[in-house]
Amino acid sequence: MSNAPIELKGSSFTLSVVHLHDAQPEVIRQALEDKIAQAPAFLKHAPVVINVSDLNGPVNWPQIQQIILATGLRVVGISGCKDSELKAAIERAGLPLLTEGKEKPRVAPVPEVAAPVVAQVTKTRLIDAPVRSGQRIYAPNCDLIVVSHVSAGAELIADGNIHVYGMMRGRALAGASGDKEAQIFCTHLTAELVSIGGVYWLSDQIPADFYGKAARMQIEGDALTIQPLD
Repeated sequence: MSNAPIELKGSSFTLSVVHLHDAQPEVIRQALEDKIAQAPAFLKHAPVVINVSDLNGPVNWPQIQQIILATGLRVVGISGCKDSELKAAIERAGLPLLTEGKEKPRVAPVPEVAAPVVAQVTKTRLIDAPVRSGQRIYAPNCDLIVVSHVSAGAELIADGNIHVYGMMRGRALAGASGDKEAQIFCTHLTAELVSIGGVYWLSDQIPADFYGKAARMQIEGDALTIQPLD
């Protein structure tokens, strides 16, 4: 343990990036509200980076920023800003300008003979290490399988189903894009929150008969249901 009062270390985080293609505040507001409504469990109060590389012409940044914050998103920085006036407005608002990593030079593709069409296979994201407090794991457009323990304060998010083969103490949000046919499977259910398609239970709403046991959760009608996992 260091005796220094503070310590600076390099680290990396996975953040969603919102690319703005239109500078009209009302258009941005409506688009963000529609997107958040599709996956409220994942996007509500989510930390995001705003990419402004496609914005051209006059930009009313204070109004755009106010609208973004009003949706509940937490702006941690701005990327892709090349316009000096927009940079100045962003800096006056107290937001950091982020520099993205340089892309590798693009090479013209070599023409290839068309390959036979292969049926698309839905992939599954597999996590075989413990998910610790503060970690957020997202499986877009697929199922998420965790074959280890999930600590309190950790968050699992998947557009499909979630399987946890271990102690589940954190939060599990299946069907994050709005799929109400998604399910949650858990071998030891002690979760802080479970959610399917935006319908959720907090820990004290999980039926006591299933707490700490193997369970399967799904939506029937508009309500969450739970049954033993055999």
